[in-house]
Amino acid sequence: MKNVELLSPAGTLRNMRYAFAFGADAVYAGQPRYSLRVRNNDFLADNLAKGIAEAHDLGKKFFLAANVIPHNAKIKTFVKDMAPVIAMKPDALIMADPGLIMMTREQWPEMPIHLSVQANTVNYASVKFWKTMGVERVILSRELSLDEIAEIRQQCPDMELEVFVHGALCIAYSGRCLLSGYFNHRDPNQGTCTNSCRWKYDTVPAEENAEGDYVPSSNSVLSMNDINDQLSTASCGGAQRHPLADNIYFLEEEGRKGELLPVMEDENGTYIMNSKDLRAIEHVHKLVEIGIDSLKIEGRTKSHFYVARTAQSYRQAIDDALAGRPFQPELIGILDNLANRGYTDGFYQRHHTHEHQNYISGYSKSHQQQFCGEITAYDVATGLADVSVKNKFAVGDKVEMILPNGNRDITVDAMFDKYGNPLQEALGGGYEVRIPLPEAECQYGLLARYY
Repeated sequence: MKNVELLSPAGTLRNMRYAFAFGADAVYAGQPRYSLRVRNNDFLADNLAKGIAEAHDLGKKFFLAANVIPHNAKIKTFVKDMAPVIAMKPDALIMADPGLIMMTREQWPEMPIHLSVQANTVNYASVKFWKTMGVERVILSRELSLDEIAEIRQQCPDMELEVFVHGALCIAYSGRCLLSGYFNHRDPNQGTCTNSCRWKYDTVPAEENAEGDYVPSSNSVLSMNDINDQLSTASCGGAQRHPLADNIYFLEEEGRKGELLPVMEDENGTYIMNSKDLRAIEHVHKLVEIGIDSLKIEGRTKSHFYVARTAQSYRQAIDDALAGRPFQPELIGILDNLANRGYTDGFYQRHHTHEHQNYISGYSKSHQQQFCGEITAYDVATGLADVSVKNKFAVGDKVEMILPNGNRDITVDAMFDKYGNPLQEALGGGYEVRIPLPEAECQYGLLARYY
């Protein structure tokens, strides 16, 4: 099998360095004015040049997202703004808008272009079209099944294909959401999404009044769990649709009391509640077998711990697949320790068996940890490591040392403050402590406490 690229998010230089240390072959970052991550973006001019140079020094790649769907004002400034960026020699631009792609091809014909998932490519005819436009790689839409991806690979053998395997999912069709723009006047398609789909909503029953309008019902507020419980416990007569599913409800956002948004469900579901996160590590072997060129992790606003842990886990899964080794289901449990809103494998496999669901949930519960510290220095003479505390841990705790050259479990035998005074526990984030660790390469070392 051919090599498969692991592509990690880089919202900051620090995250980029952790991604490379833990196995990523390439990273992607956003050009602030023209990407979909204007917020929390560390890659302004100086850091962008530094990041690209560091990546190339390591023999790695640095892709730059310029995948905004621009209004006229950004068209007028695009070439001028991008000229110094192109001079930094990123390995490719990730783009979605046909006009910007055309302008880039005319101005910088040698600049590789990767078609963003924002372009919503779901069929092989579109892939062939973009190849005629000079695009080198297509990032396929998240809404495709494994079988559909395999057919695209067969029909387009000479085009690089990339897919997402981990991270947040849009509640709308890959990136085409309007919620943030409607609520906050922060347009997701211009890079300023406030993740409105992930806010806390209460569900209020509605009833029709004499005028035919829907108004809040006199019944008490329901949570979506309450509604789901009623639907699941009610007798629906086989495939018959339960009447509760046809009711109208209002959504009330936590910070906007009294503003009621009508929401209804059809036979395909409800479209305004937040999505679970994508975790498709169990499908890496199949994606490698299909011949996908790059597996991509979402999360440019996530922590360096997230970047390190996802890179290490997916690197292991890719290497196992390429070497013909079986998938290690323990990786499912490792990823479950990251902050998430519940996991789904998205559209890759629509209908799971009961046995498969038990298999996934079993491993999700088998490796429970919390990120507790970052190793910042190591004194060979004393065997003590300086640790920047992220969450509480104590003497006697079992922790995992997460290192680029391999992980290991240890027990915290002792703990000291920076003055050498003994401690029994580190109380939480902001503390600096020293603990004995086995001699190791501790650069980019992280600690996670079992519980």
